[in-house]
Amino acid sequence: MDIVNTISLLRETLRQWKAQGHTIAFVPTMGNLHAGHIKLVSEAKQKTDKVIVSIFVNPTQFGVGEDFESYPRTELLDEEKLTEVSADLLFLPSVSEMYPRSMDTTVSVAELAKHLCGMSRPTHFDGVSTIVTKLFNIVQPNMAFFGEKDFQQLTIVRKTVFDLNMPIEVIGVATERESDGLAMSSRNAYLTVEERKLAPQLYASLCQARNEVLSGVNGLTEIEDKQKSHLNSLGFIVDYFSICRSDNLQPAQHINSELVILVAAKLGKPRLIDNIYFSK
Repeated sequence: MDIVNTISLLRETLRQWKAQGHTIAFVPTMGNLHAGHIKLVSEAKQKTDKVIVSIFVNPTQFGVGEDFESYPRTELLDEEKLTEVSADLLFLPSVSEMYPRSMDTTVSVAELAKHLCGMSRPTHFDGVSTIVTKLFNIVQPNMAFFGEKDFQQLTIVRKTVFDLNMPIEVIGVATERESDGLAMSSRNAYLTVEERKLAPQLYASLCQARNEVLSGVNGLTEIEDKQKSHLNSLGFIVDYFSICRSDNLQPAQHINSELVILVAAKLGKPRLIDNIYFSK
């Protein structure tokens, strides 16, 4: 696996690959890789000739008081994992490489970004959309792979690509879970032993809500309120528990058939997110 730290060297490698007719997959990450990230790489390898993975902890998607400085950075372990799964290239830029001067340009998907996680993290998705656009412009892949755990992020990336006419196929890959149902996340490392035992209740609550929606016994707002109260009683601090249309993340109505239930809640130090999407 090649490791490059600069945009110029990455572009030189890409020129050679594309001249040879190779198709390119791109997996952008912030590092501290787990089995969910590795699944993205494995899926990418099945669909394209070459796979590029980036590791970049992007400062513009962290708000004031968030964990940018303490975000887990495990580059040597990440390199080993990517070598084992046969990624072709790791792009490992510095902050100064990605932001050599102050940024006057921001990519914002305003409607999708203003609710759910955007309510409590108002600058987060502008940072995500901007860095993803920069990386897409640098790599210019045929396909890009994202985990479905960050469902709002995936929806925003797809809308960015559509609105800006980028010739990139964005592929969502199913959430990788621990044996007890907890969605894999780099921030799970912040959980204490007792919090880790409790954390799978987040997914259990999503599953229960989905079953109630499918049964049609209760109203959607009633289901949301019931699960918020349940999780809060267990010790979570729920940010939102929302039943939405899966295409545009607007609040769902009973007539809608393609749904996603999204939850965000603090448990001790970390803020955990998860979702479950389904048809009825």
